[in-house]
Amino acid sequence: MNLLKTSLALAISLVATSSMANSLDQAQSIQNKTNNASASSQKVIDKSSQATLMLQAEIERLQEEVKNLEIYHDHLAALVESQDKESDSYLAQIDEIKLTRQGVVPLMYKMIDGLQATIENDLPFKRQSRLNRVEKLRATMTRADVSDAEKYRRILEAYQIEVDYGIKLSSYASRVEISKDKVLEVDVLHLGRISLVARNLNGTQYWSWDQNSSQWQELDSSMKSELDKAFDIANKQASPSLITLPVSLTVAEVK
Repeated sequence: MNLLKTSLALAISLVATSSMANSLDQAQSIQNKTNNASASSQKVIDKSSQATLMLQAEIERLQEEVKNLEIYHDHLAALVESQDKESDSYLAQIDEIKLTRQGVVPLMYKMIDGLQATIENDLPFKRQSRLNRVEKLRATMTRADVSDAEKYRRILEAYQIEVDYGIKLSSYASRVEISKDKVLEVDVLHLGRISLVARNLNGTQYWSWDQNSSQWQELDSSMKSELDKAFDIANKQASPSLITLPVSLTVAEVK
């Protein structure tokens, strides 16, 4: 009886132990599966997190790019506005230049006319070369290849030459109509616009221009020494010194 109980207890114990072993195996298997599933889930989570971080970084990069584009857009807008203002300014300047040019061109013609009138009414020294200069200025006015600025510069240059004539003592050779039937090769001397004298080539005759009558008047031989000295000074053959010359002014100019 005791043996039977012992055998039965042993059998139950073995069955229980076997059952527990099976349960542990199942539990371990479940745990392993759970761990595997957890590991797989973590990998998925890690990948998802990494993708999220990359997406966030891309979003931030795009936001920064948008911000930069907005700044550049504002810069371009300001630049265009400035260019528009500058363009308006240029257009205004062009209109002003056109108006100025319309006023300058007639002024230049008036200056040329005034220059010619001055020469024609002046003492007749170097008259032909001076009038030729005026004609060149007139011809230049209709040349399209010469700018208005250059035309104006040449006119001013011609005026400056005339101004210089008024303060110089100068001598040159020329053909002069002493009278209606007498044209001679002479040496001409002028002191500014005060005195104009002619001397024949052998230095025996002298004439002074009389502005009142617009004629040459023969001079007395008593002035020969002073006149020759004046010619020498003009030709740089003598040092500057006081000289006495006949005056070729009108009565009004003398007053």
